Amino acid sequence: MNKSPVRPQTPPPLAGAGDRLDLMQTFVRIVEAGSLSRAAAQMQTTQPTISRRLQTLERLLGLRLLQRSTRAMHLTEDGERCYEHAKALIDQWEALQSDVRGDHDTPRGHLRVAVPHAFGQEQLVRPMTEFLLRHPDVQVEWLLRDDVRDFIGAGIDCAIQVGEVRDPSVVAIRLMDVPRIVIASPRLWPADAPPPQVEDLPDLPWLALRTYYRSEVVLAHPQTRHTRRFAIHPRLSTDNLYVLCNAAIFGLGAGIASAWMVADALADGRLVHLAPPWQAPSLPVYLVYPHARFYPPRLRRFIDAMRAAMPVAGGVTA
Repeated sequence: MNKSPVRPQTPPPLAGAGDRLDLMQTFVRIVEAGSLSRAAAQMQTTQPTISRRLQTLERLLGLRLLQRSTRAMHLTEDGERCYEHAKALIDQWEALQSDVRGDHDTPRGHLRVAVPHAFGQEQLVRPMTEFLLRHPDVQVEWLLRDDVRDFIGAGIDCAIQVGEVRDPSVVAIRLMDVPRIVIASPRLWPADAPPPQVEDLPDLPWLALRTYYRSEVVLAHPQTRHTRRFAIHPRLSTDNLYVLCNAAIFGLGAGIASAWMVADALADGRLVHLAPPWQAPSLPVYLVYPHARFYPPRLRRFIDAMRAAMPVAGGVTA
């Protein structure tokens, strides 16, 4: 009895090119975020969806890309090669889109931006809003973080950072320098007495912003170049500029604050600028983002917007 020849099974149809690119983008996000749950949060979807996309990509490639346990996730050797190729392919695709559409391509897509708490809640909200109004196809995730140590793992596209940048893996554009002055409530001295002078400052109760000074104050005179340095024993130490400024307004002690932050309180008399023109060293403000071979229009335009806005936002000239 003759048997019919066994025919090879037809493999399931592959996803379209666009779907495959989406799968690779998801895989890259998983690797850079460090977990499926963080990738899901960054891509604004669910963890089961991310897991299904990963399984689909592994099935299409016929490879195991990740080894997962309840505690950790590791790339396999094939996964490492896939990640490098996928990352390069996504960069090339975005570069191709930008080149074909031309330099005046409309920015579109999602941006994750990290900004310091003070700047991010006050000074930069207006320029960020104006940017979004100009570019309706862009969505921004506005994250209040005073320090970003892992751009890739956190899925951050760019950040505003106060203080020197020492990470060689990022591009750092210096936007401006923020003046810092000594401030205090007039409650700290008798109503019929003049405000304390620079030589009186060591005798005042002090507040410390731990990020920049803790037990010592250094002031400089911009005209004479003279410097004064003295120890303090803070009544209050904090890592939050809002807390320091409010405690100063309530009369707890003197402190050093960014000039823009206390402008309104100085204008209405809740605070007094002590010992002008003595100042603490100014703080540099940088816009930072990871090195890459290609930057999408949405990021380039956002960088341009922040570079234009920051000197105005800080109340100083860059």
